[in-house]
Amino acid sequence: MVPSLLTGALIGRCRPQWITPLATPLVRFGVPLSLMGLLLHGGLNRSLLLMALLSVTAIGLMLALLRGSGLITDALAMPDRQLASCIGNTAYFGIPAALALLPSEALPVSIGYDFGATLLAWGLGPLWLHQANHQGHGYDWGSLASHLMASPATRGLIGALIVLATPWHDAISAGLWLPSRVVIVLALAVVGMRLGTISSRAPSAVPERLLSPLVCKLLLFPMLMLLISLPLPLPLLAKKALVLQAAAPTAISVLLIAESGQCDASASAQLILRSTLIALISVPLWSVVLNRLF
Repeated sequence: MVPSLLTGALIGRCRPQWITPLATPLVRFGVPLSLMGLLLHGGLNRSLLLMALLSVTAIGLMLALLRGSGLITDALAMPDRQLASCIGNTAYFGIPAALALLPSEALPVSIGYDFGATLLAWGLGPLWLHQANHQGHGYDWGSLASHLMASPATRGLIGALIVLATPWHDAISAGLWLPSRVVIVLALAVVGMRLGTISSRAPSAVPERLLSPLVCKLLLFPMLMLLISLPLPLPLLAKKALVLQAAAPTAISVLLIAESGQCDASASAQLILRSTLIALISVPLWSVVLNRLF
């Protein structure tokens, strides 16, 4: 994971014009294919849907706390920073981290979390920004539907359901397993390229306005997921996987949603960069804490 991010970051700083030609086909075709392979390998069952529901519940609760609490700082009053505080890069960071730190049996939990978080990000994210920036105006629900259908998670799920309906699903699942992991490596490199372009124009010091979202994303939100999962009758491995996914750094999708919502995306870009760098240390630390706790 680290070599892919570092290689991508070096390429992004030297050749930023390569990002779009590489990222566009990867997002349109590679990521849905990868998620389809991971879903087929992990199995589509009620457990996966439960993990998706838990991720949606945790993110929704965190957003409600950030918007409804009178104790939040000015840095967390902006809707794009609220999204950045709880929507993580689970597909390109969280799942590789789970593969590295947990047994393979935890993969369906990680995929389920990612699926729920991705649908919520693209479904609720534009609405969340719209209500803050266009109060009193109606929301374009057709746009919401198009965002959901364009989501790589949605297309990956539809593809997996189609494959499961065929008599060759076992062979296709086995054939997609290796390409699915290759796409994850390529996606990490593309994320590194985007981070490389962001780092070239980011200030060296961490602005005070970014400290609160960083603490929320990397510390408070994983703690919230831990508190949610502790009383539930889940396997210990599932609880570990949920917390590690919650500890993933801010997702690239937050930047894309902020840009599409005509927000100042500079803060989101810096949060993605800094949270990813810190998560290279904080996520393994979370793994150590969870191993001692359970």
